[in-house]
Amino acid sequence: MASAADQMAQSISLAKFAKATDLKKRLWFTIGALIVFRLLSYVPLPGVDPTALGLLSQKTTGGVLDFFNTFSGGSLSRMSLIALGVMPYITASIVVQLATSLSPQLAAIKKEGESGRKKLNQYTRYGTVLLTAIQGYFIAVGLETLGASQGIQAVIEPGMTFRMAAVISLIGGTMFLMWLGEQITSRGIGNGVSLIIMAGIVAHLPTTLVNLLEGGRTGSIDPVRLIGIIVAVVVLVLFICFMERAQRRILIQYPKRATQRGMQADRSHLPLKINTAGVIPPIFASSLLLMPLTISQFAGQRVAGESRWGDFIISLNQYLQHGSPVYMLLYGAGIIFFSFFYTAVVFNPEETADNLKRYGGFIPGIRPGKNTETYLDYVLTRITVIGAAYLTIICLLPEYLVSALQIPFYLGGTSLLIVVNVTMDTVTQIQSHLLAHQYGDLIKKAKLKGGRLR
Repeated sequence: MASAADQMAQSISLAKFAKATDLKKRLWFTIGALIVFRLLSYVPLPGVDPTALGLLSQKTTGGVLDFFNTFSGGSLSRMSLIALGVMPYITASIVVQLATSLSPQLAAIKKEGESGRKKLNQYTRYGTVLLTAIQGYFIAVGLETLGASQGIQAVIEPGMTFRMAAVISLIGGTMFLMWLGEQITSRGIGNGVSLIIMAGIVAHLPTTLVNLLEGGRTGSIDPVRLIGIIVAVVVLVLFICFMERAQRRILIQYPKRATQRGMQADRSHLPLKINTAGVIPPIFASSLLLMPLTISQFAGQRVAGESRWGDFIISLNQYLQHGSPVYMLLYGAGIIFFSFFYTAVVFNPEETADNLKRYGGFIPGIRPGKNTETYLDYVLTRITVIGAAYLTIICLLPEYLVSALQIPFYLGGTSLLIVVNVTMDTVTQIQSHLLAHQYGDLIKKAKLKGGRLR
């Protein structure tokens, strides 16, 4: 059966795509939702002067906000309705998941099944509104003083009215993006939130490539270095694809059963991905790191030079600039932590061991039950160390090289990891839909032939 499925998967071609009506609808819905996301990134906040803001956009370049701006598809630099993107929603999801693992009450709600999942999603939405309101207020306060030293005013009429309008608009934009991501997940193809983040990153890709090639044409970038960058990106993408497909296969054996060829034992494999957490750890780590840094960056503009507290915030922002050693250290620690945390959330060795014991399966040489759980936990911990190290290297090494060599290439390791990972997951889902459609056609043909024979 496995070989037949493999042959059918290999025989899938674009010719089958034309017949998959449901898949085409899902793809068109996903594309349409991403177009809406890109259009919203050009709608400015009420009370903001887009012309003045464009002149002041260079004021915050080179800092951590550039990284945030990449994730939001340029919405932050334009101060659009979706300037905060889906980062508050991701941060709220992290808080709820951490609270679920620490609080017995929330853990009991999680075990309630679908109803418990809906309650936790509701708590996540409440947290998203709260975090967006806090970040939005500090952004509005920072916008009022942005460019004051240069005699340019980004806000037409500063005051509490503008702040309230900005906070309400940002909350509406973030909640709409959250809803849009959920709709893509349920009615489209792929994970909606991940696709929105990827769309924001890909939107910067043409500009990044043009600037890179223009630098090589004008001579500001050495041709050898330019070729080295292109080769490094290709190698990095291939390495990401290899590691995302890598897995540790554990042999599972089932009791012998009688067949025409005598007593035979069924065997299968339990695949454990090297990177079980996927792209979640970098997104979670950057989200937690960017939220306080966004607040401090805009708050520092407000109180700069007014007190020692203002000077402290300015110094803190300088130490935590994107590419600085402190930022790299915190970012790497966050990736490692969430690699282990999310792997523990996704894969439960105790539950897997109980399921194997219930169905009569066992790992050769390992007793069912507690010993199997201990063995699975041991193997999972070891491969998670490799996965966490891989994610940390992929996310930090390119960022360090770009910063140290002063290369104008802003698509770092984290961005490439997200783009490649989300693309692979989406393509896998498309192949699954095509395979299911092909199986459906075979079943229909079999039923028709059976009816004719009668």
